[in-house]
Amino acid sequence: MDILKDPKITALTMAVTPHVVSGDVYGSYVLEKNGEYLCEIPPKQLMDKGCRYFGSSLKGRLDGTREVFGITRKAPISLDPMSGIFFLPTTSPHSSDCIWIAHGHVHSLEKLESKQTRIHFEGGKELTVDSSFTSLTNQIQRTAQFRHLMLDRITKHQREVELASS
Repeated sequence: MDILKDPKITALTMAVTPHVVSGDVYGSYVLEKNGEYLCEIPPKQLMDKGCRYFGSSLKGRLDGTREVFGITRKAPISLDPMSGIFFLPTTSPHSSDCIWIAHGHVHSLEKLESKQTRIHFEGGKELTVDSSFTSLTNQIQRTAQFRHLMLDRITKHQREVELASS
């Protein structure tokens, strides 16, 4: 598997999971629509890098979620609302065990053991995570609601701008 030196979170990214590099040093395993790769940047820092590419930070995106949606625990983020890139965490975003899932690529969930769920992505790829089916279902639903709120705000703003310039 390829090890990328300069990884990027894009619209093709489906999941970012922790990957042990050595001992207690973590990097990331990144599942993309067209492949997969490893990098030496932990998921939290990689997500922060993705947020910064679009003009914010992970902290800024989490603060924005709290402001718009009022949730603080396992809050989804809008990496780039204009491109429709939304991610949900499987645990606290500050945990080294946190896996980030791209909401727009999730096709379905499959309940496995009591605390495991298989995520089926568009295109046939799969990822098994240590998160209960109920918890992950709630995360997907909350992210869908957050996504709707954000896209509704963007659409409303665009209409107001169009009306003002007419």
